[in-house]
Amino acid sequence: MKILGIDPGLAIVGFGVIEKSNNNFTAIDYGVISTPKDDTFPQRLTTIYQCVGDLIDTFKPDAIAIEELFFMKNITTGIPVSHARGVILLACYQKTRNIFEYTPMQIKLALTGTGSADKHQMQYMTKSILNLETIPKPDDAADALAVAICHGQTNQLLVDNLIK
Repeated sequence: MKILGIDPGLAIVGFGVIEKSNNNFTAIDYGVISTPKDDTFPQRLTTIYQCVGDLIDTFKPDAIAIEELFFMKNITTGIPVSHARGVILLACYQKTRNIFEYTPMQIKLALTGTGSADKHQMQYMTKSILNLETIPKPDDAADALAVAICHGQTNQLLVDNLIK
């Protein structure tokens, strides 16, 4: 199963594409979509929309996993990111209906066994699960890979429970 993981943002959208075969995960590609700060807001959203569509066309994922947004303090700064996330969901929905959303806590729990894992623990587990030599950079790409792994882990748990 090929999974596209997405870490939403306005300035930077992280993406990670993994292949899950049995219980093994392999990184296919990862990186970021960057939008220029000087572009207008609609231009930035258009760039995100087009690039996400291109990723789906290029990798043809079986599933797309997207991180849900979580704001503890200042929701005002989160509103533009929410717009970007909406554009990402639209681009994904137009290409496939296999979209899955995970909270940060669910992602941490799937990778580390605890919902309160810190960034370092998450990066280490992402590197370890994907058998990478180094921690993926930039952080947004590593986060997107973690979202994809979360879906692979969660999907496996659902399958295992159905079999029992």
